[in-house]
Amino acid sequence: MKGVIFDFNGTLFLDNDKHVLAWNRISRQLRGRDITEEELHEKMNGRPNKLIIRYLNGGTENPELEDRYSLLKEEYYRQFCKADAASFHLIQGAQALFDELTAAGVPFTIASASIKPNIDFFVENFHLDRWINPADIVYDDGTYENKTDMFQDAAENIQVPLQDITVIEDSLAGIESSLQAGIRDIRLLDSGHIREQVADIPQITQVVQDMTEIRR
Repeated sequence: MKGVIFDFNGTLFLDNDKHVLAWNRISRQLRGRDITEEELHEKMNGRPNKLIIRYLNGGTENPELEDRYSLLKEEYYRQFCKADAASFHLIQGAQALFDELTAAGVPFTIASASIKPNIDFFVENFHLDRWINPADIVYDDGTYENKTDMFQDAAENIQVPLQDITVIEDSLAGIESSLQAGIRDIRLLDSGHIREQVADIPQITQVVQDMTEIRR
């Protein structure tokens, strides 16, 4: 590894159930029903909040509504995280991998579809600034349509060319964006059980269940 970009939700922190609970609240408010498993994987995971809310709102673009419901969804999400203290920790092996990369001089950061209040929440509660400069973390600031540009910005932040970057992702959207960005080394953290759907992608060089399995 020469440089690593981690996704966060579902990759470093197994929180899919908290997102589902929060999005279901938003979905019920916007359209009167819960989200489906198919929607979760094909329309939502790995995508910026504004696009998810636009989808739940029938495809109608409404920036004011998207901003308001994005903040509300993440407020619900953080409440659910705090309520489940037993699960509120980084995935197994994450801290050890961070220590190994730091000791080896391999730069790394995070590119996440989370908004800044959530990034601040993660940095504070998981003490991510022990390993990562918070200013190098790329997040959903409202300007990204997908994670392709996020990966480009994150690679620039750690000063490693995209062709030398390893991306660790969990979602179909994140893998698609990785491919569009020209990433040649993708590690799938299969928290969403999608390995069969991406089995024919040669750029996926490893499929793991936690960070103890990552080959450095």
